[in-house]
Amino acid sequence: MNTSIRTRALTGTALTLAVATVLTACGGEDPSTGAKATTSPTPAKTVKDPLVATFDGGLYVLDGASLELGGTIALPGFNRVSPAGDGDHVIVSTDSGFRVLNATGRSFTGVEYQGAKPGHVVRHAGRTVLFTDGTGEVNVFDPADLGGGEKPEGRGYTSAEPHHGVAIELKNGELLSTLGTEEKRTGALVLDKNNKEIKRAENCPGVHGEAAARNEAVAVGCEDGVLIYKDGEFTKAEAPDDYGRIGNQAGSDVSPVILGDYKTDQEAELERPTRISLVDTETAKVRLVDLGTSYSFRSLARGPEGEALVLGTDGAIRVIDPVSGAIEKKIPAVGEWQEPLDWQQARPTLFVRDHTAYVSEPGKKALHAIDLETGKKTSSVTLPKSTNELSGVVAPH
Repeated sequence: MNTSIRTRALTGTALTLAVATVLTACGGEDPSTGAKATTSPTPAKTVKDPLVATFDGGLYVLDGASLELGGTIALPGFNRVSPAGDGDHVIVSTDSGFRVLNATGRSFTGVEYQGAKPGHVVRHAGRTVLFTDGTGEVNVFDPADLGGGEKPEGRGYTSAEPHHGVAIELKNGELLSTLGTEEKRTGALVLDKNNKEIKRAENCPGVHGEAAARNEAVAVGCEDGVLIYKDGEFTKAEAPDDYGRIGNQAGSDVSPVILGDYKTDQEAELERPTRISLVDTETAKVRLVDLGTSYSFRSLARGPEGEALVLGTDGAIRVIDPVSGAIEKKIPAVGEWQEPLDWQQARPTLFVRDHTAYVSEPGKKALHAIDLETGKKTSSVTLPKSTNELSGVVAPH
């Protein structure tokens, strides 16, 4: 759950998944395009629990409860949005680098991490980590320090070679970062708080994406399973197929199981899988679950109790027990859809915050807020343009 830059959008109340991502997920490995942003005149009124949705030409900022459009920000190019890790800010990936948006105030702060192909944004243990694919540069900071409008003091690290990568900092200060080049990705290494390498594993071909589970087990996806780092050691969870790619994942602090996609056709221009993977980080076992529908890399999320959530192309959100793999219920969300060939093209996107699932419906220029407990839509909105990425603020927990 990504590429040189990634996508998501909608509404809610507090919290999300344990780690973010891109939010979080990704789908390809192409750079973004774009230009400098301009911000529309902003009244003093702030937006409560804002969501941020991208469209062709800018960003929409919406109220998290009512989905009322609180502001529009012009920003050319293909842009991606991810939670910054506090109650006010969102990270926007543009063609020139990562930019920090004060979503409650509907304006950019001026804080920017410049570099070609800004990629994954990861939140964990009160730290936010940015990985810039074009430079291999990793930046780590405390999102609470964004409130002053200045670039936070933080930790930096540069990979041996630029690549489409990801990094995450643990509570003890260890930094896990992927290994690779522009042509080949092989695994991950772990650095101590002084950036000295202490562990390395190179048995994860095509390493992509990350997620954290209960007890700080960190998983990165491979083309033949998942590489798990826990208690100072790497373990491999092998896929049941020789080529079983788990490239996008979603984790939860309250569950030892990682939710992932699952693809087996290495030659496909675009594989539309119907099975998802559930990876137990305690046993290093992979369970596959057939959904009876396909989905995309923007379809994976976790609920407040660790539920595995998948938005299918039949328009329903499946709520899955991560331990048993049982599909407990299906929640109607949007109309039927098909994943487009180009990963940058819009498709329905799932973003979860606390007990609310936000789902975009680009074909109808709509966004919906759905209560995960009742399965009922609490609000919907039709916007001037179709949205692509969807995300929002997510306070630390």
